Amino acid sequence: MRKSSTMTNGYRVHAVSGTNTISFGIEFKDALTIKGLHGFAMERKGPDGKWYFKDGFKLFRYMEHEPNVSRVSTKDHPVQSFVWDDFTCKPETTYTYRFHPVKGDPQNLERLQPVEVTISTEALFSKDATHQIFFNRGVASSQAYALKFNNQSPEQLEGKEKKEALEWLSRSLDEALLGFVDNAKKGDTILGCFYEFRYLPIADALKNALDRGVDVKLIVDGKVNESTDKNGKFTASFPREDNIRTLKDAGIPKANYKLREANKNNIQHNKFMVLLKGEKQKPTEVFTGSTNISNGGIHGQTNVGHWVRDEEVATNFYTYWNILHKDPGAKANDDRSTALKKNKAFKNEVMAIQEDLDPDDLNAIPNGTTTIFSPRAGITMLTVYNRLVDTSKVSAGITLAFGINKDLKSALVDNDENGPVIFMLLEKKDKANARAKDPFVPLTWKHNVYQAYGSYLKDPLYAWTKVETNPQNMKLNFHVSYVHSKFLLHDPLSDTPIIVTGSANFSDPSTRSNDENMLVIKGDKRVADIYFTEFNRLYNHYYFRGVANDLKDKKKTDNTNDGYLDENQDWQKAYLNKQYKWKRLKMFIDMKT
Repeated sequence: MRKSSTMTNGYRVHAVSGTNTISFGIEFKDALTIKGLHGFAMERKGPDGKWYFKDGFKLFRYMEHEPNVSRVSTKDHPVQSFVWDDFTCKPETTYTYRFHPVKGDPQNLERLQPVEVTISTEALFSKDATHQIFFNRGVASSQAYALKFNNQSPEQLEGKEKKEALEWLSRSLDEALLGFVDNAKKGDTILGCFYEFRYLPIADALKNALDRGVDVKLIVDGKVNESTDKNGKFTASFPREDNIRTLKDAGIPKANYKLREANKNNIQHNKFMVLLKGEKQKPTEVFTGSTNISNGGIHGQTNVGHWVRDEEVATNFYTYWNILHKDPGAKANDDRSTALKKNKAFKNEVMAIQEDLDPDDLNAIPNGTTTIFSPRAGITMLTVYNRLVDTSKVSAGITLAFGINKDLKSALVDNDENGPVIFMLLEKKDKANARAKDPFVPLTWKHNVYQAYGSYLKDPLYAWTKVETNPQNMKLNFHVSYVHSKFLLHDPLSDTPIIVTGSANFSDPSTRSNDENMLVIKGDKRVADIYFTEFNRLYNHYYFRGVANDLKDKKKTDNTNDGYLDENQDWQKAYLNKQYKWKRLKMFIDMKT
């Protein structure tokens, strides 16, 4: 949902709500009180009808000697930003906010007439919605987790505390997966296709469905990886061995699953389920997204589950599942000619479900949901994704678990500060690579590209970040610790936003080699708003960490009074000079309601 307030003393608040997050931009073009402004005190009223001031982290320097201060009220320690997010919202709930401009002496502040806006969050579970979207917290190493659960892995906790930790990290993602399975009735069919299938509660739920008369048929990655560890010792095939063990532990009969073994050098990277309803076995619903069926996928790294109620979409996934169930592609003993012939036939069959979209005519992308499956005969769809980022009119966002593909970097290196602002959420920091061909330079603000990357606070910072947060303490993921989601935002706050989401990593292998699935969703503002607000949550979380660590490594300060609130209004300069923070604000000012 998108709402804008009335103009109050030159201020207007623009708000965008998802399911658990609301993002705000405060327009100040005609504000009369901008001089001497210390920031904003944020006040919220929820369903109980009570007003209270939201907490913040930064405080005025006069509080520096106060012991054990980790959070303060924005009533007395305002937020010094024209962009703000509330990450503490509940789904399907109406909130009213007051943004009080704050001036005066820090120890005797004057809160001026507030700007008020009322907005509702979207439903998380809704039988009427075509799209239901479930983001886990994806911040297992956050200070919030560290403070709440002492930064211990859920496996180190017991009983009620362990359950609470898992629920906090999952934020209903596991509930949604289980809900999709439980939604199947006797006589229905669930078709599953998984890369990692090693989270026993989901496997047990599928076995329970089988026992109550649901026909459950699974395809799981069963490829043999002939590899050794650093000591030369043979390692078990991953995820084959874990997948088979989980199937056995859950008691799922061999007749109900198929091992995907062909094309052993490519990844069977899908994570989806299709529901066929009733006697006619009609494809009706799909659960897809980036979430592997693993403890780390659900509770650790950033992930999204996307539940679609659309018969055409479900039919396409059903067709794709039937192709994969034949275990198509080259077998281990095939000669080169036979292997090429089989793989060509496989790709042709996949592309017959949906041909490539035209990268030279993005306006021709149809409204609604388009399904894209891999492997494909070329990288045309990767070019489409790259151009959706490069040709945005106002803004774009993308999550990249395995770095920026060279074609996207090539497309963006000629951009300047006057083009669309592009936000990238990466697993690792993008660095120059002298061994690479053109281009090897990192993308920066010079290209109007801003990056956040997976990182933890190496040392406690300031008076308000006293907890070190190392993701390895969690023991949830070791290959991808932070950013595992795969989605793209093209002008998300426009009238015709485009969201791309699914299993593929926006790479050449994920387009031409791996088994993958993606949704291209055009014109659905509700979907765009949910993805936009969650992208903001994750991006802001890691952007702060990255900047803090970079400055610490360089032994510099962040020009904000060593972490305390600025008492001289210098914090406004980044907005007045049309820099990074201004660009973030302008997205809200230009949004289409």
